[in-house]
Amino acid sequence: LGDKTATQGEVYASRGGKQVFLIAAYVESSFAKSTFDLREKSVLAVERDKVDRVEVEAPGQSLAVAKAGSEWRLEKPVQAPADYGTVESLVGRIQTAQMKSIAAQQATDLKQYGLDKPEATVTLSAGSSRAALAIGGKDESGNHYAKDASRPLVFTVEAGLLEELKKPAGDLRNKDVFAFRPFNATGIETTRASEVFAFEKAKGAGKDAEEKWRRVKPSVKDVDQAKVDDLLARLSNLRAQAFEGGQAKTGIDTPVLVVVATFDEGKKKERVVFGRSGSDVFASIEGQPGAAKIDAAEFDQALKALDALK
Repeated sequence: LGDKTATQGEVYASRGGKQVFLIAAYVESSFAKSTFDLREKSVLAVERDKVDRVEVEAPGQSLAVAKAGSEWRLEKPVQAPADYGTVESLVGRIQTAQMKSIAAQQATDLKQYGLDKPEATVTLSAGSSRAALAIGGKDESGNHYAKDASRPLVFTVEAGLLEELKKPAGDLRNKDVFAFRPFNATGIETTRASEVFAFEKAKGAGKDAEEKWRRVKPSVKDVDQAKVDDLLARLSNLRAQAFEGGQAKTGIDTPVLVVVATFDEGKKKERVVFGRSGSDVFASIEGQPGAAKIDAAEFDQALKALDALK
């Protein structure tokens, strides 16, 4: 390949003989590749669908999530259900991360890259197989130096990868306050002060009778099915905005509402206690640490839906 024509749209070319011809200029870029352009740039060699554990170590932070069956669970710094989509997105982000450049083929002094004390180290496990990536200081372009523990080279990755790894554990937690959904709920019991209301889904009389909701506490009574559906929808849609530790004032010790839900044909049960602290509303989910801060307006709408069933 030779020079471009005056119009810059074509390039002079030859096969080695006397004949010279023209080819489209864009073809030149297909051959103008550096060794870095042609190399495999994945930062870690992992099979995404086989990853069953993710660990992140950073100054002041230690985080671990592990797969239990088809679900992800947070193991450190607390034990709680993890959000499946968020964890899968993190795994995908790591698995698809690409090198931006090569800093050193054989790194002997990791300190100059900030890798002697990494800003974060992520380890992906797939059974007994493990792959670890350490991320250190910044280069002149704002990318971060990084190193795969199994290779001697140091390369750079975009800063966004480090930001993703340093997100707090709360971002990985399942934000749903309730696990049940309106379609699989079979019972709801609510307690407000000394007032207890309970509703259950039961099949009516007759061979082809449909399942219907009825009130069973404080007395047996038929109820408006649409109003029960509204209550179930509002409760099941409550989501955590943030998670507070045990020292925070949440009002959980003086509950404004306690809900016990039965679902999956009565095989599962969950209990959630709600408290108020000033204008904020918190939910304590049985079996999980801390308290979830929820939208106060949405909680008040759930209370109104409950009042409509009295």
